[in-house]
Amino acid sequence: MSTIKRLKPKIAPRPSRDEAEAAIRVLLRWAGDNPDREGLLDTPSRVARAFEEWFSGYHDDPVAYLQRTFEEVEGYDEMVVLRDIRFESHCEHHMAPIIGRAHVAYLPNNRVVGISKLARVVETYARRFQVQEKMTAQVAHCIQNVLEPQGCAVVIEAQHQCMTTRGVHKPGVSMVTSTMLGAFRTDPMTRREFLSVIGNPSSTMEG
Repeated sequence: MSTIKRLKPKIAPRPSRDEAEAAIRVLLRWAGDNPDREGLLDTPSRVARAFEEWFSGYHDDPVAYLQRTFEEVEGYDEMVVLRDIRFESHCEHHMAPIIGRAHVAYLPNNRVVGISKLARVVETYARRFQVQEKMTAQVAHCIQNVLEPQGCAVVIEAQHQCMTTRGVHKPGVSMVTSTMLGAFRTDPMTRREFLSVIGNPSSTMEG
């Protein structure tokens, strides 16, 4: 039986700034407005600059943030938790904002990392086009693979503007996703402790 291999699509060269701004002008016309009127003259440039900030994660390496660790921890091997890491991302399906909070924890294995680096990892993945489930797994696996702790856990709570401002128009709805690795997956007590610390002991995450 032959195996069909899925080839990754080739990424075309990055367009120039002028090409990006021209594309934004096309979208303004498609929306029904005139990009040459006074209020929209500088909009293509502003949007291009905003994209540079919103999607800066494509140019950052989350692994690099975790490379510097500290081993002088006096044998500390209890849970390290960083709660309420606010982030802004964008849905890859509609390019609409995703606004939320991430909670990250790991069980050190002889070394720890600066807590700001955990936030940097979340921010790097958030500043890309995303699906929340994928982002949750990316953050957790990055920390687990680089730090090699006893376990890692990530919970993300977010509101998706693609369903609050369009489609079903349901504001106030939050989506919760989790990835549990190592001890957080195999030890129910460790998992419960983490969920209790972040104030979200959801029964849906107990499995």
